Amino acid sequence: MMTMSPQQPAFPATRRSRAIARIRLSAVSFGAASAIVTSVGLIIGFGTAEIPKSAIVAGLLIIGLADNLTDSLSIHIYQESERLEQRAAFLATVGNFVTRLAVAGSFVGLVLALSPPMAALCSVAWGLMLLAILTWLVARARGASVRTELVKHVAVAALVIVASGMTGRVIDILTH
Repeated sequence: MMTMSPQQPAFPATRRSRAIARIRLSAVSFGAASAIVTSVGLIIGFGTAEIPKSAIVAGLLIIGLADNLTDSLSIHIYQESERLEQRAAFLATVGNFVTRLAVAGSFVGLVLALSPPMAALCSVAWGLMLLAILTWLVARARGASVRTELVKHVAVAALVIVASGMTGRVIDILTH
């Protein structure tokens, strides 16, 4: 029977498994962060401009598909330029695409199910919750302070939300 020392993990991670975990987290984190902040910004900006619900849904779907595909392609080309193994680059690209599509879809569901003011409020709450979870995962993986990272990430998201709301207000003033 083999005994393990207290310092030896039960299932030692290989360099390859750690690299794959970083690639997976990287693919999910980029896609999720982008989809969260962009979706909330769009909902707030369009809501402030009093854009119809159908246009907000269309905007979310266009971002969820067209912008998502272009970002996924960009990530894939970048990873190839960094000489990342082909399978790992492909999995990261697919992970990014699926994550962004799922997150954008969750915001489409909120907009369709709720009144515009309630959808705006709930999208901010949902987005901040998702961003907090993502920040926690990334900070833990990096060994960084969750609190410090959360403050930085929420500050950037708040800046996007405020800028989107101001842009929507300007659009509303200019079109009415």
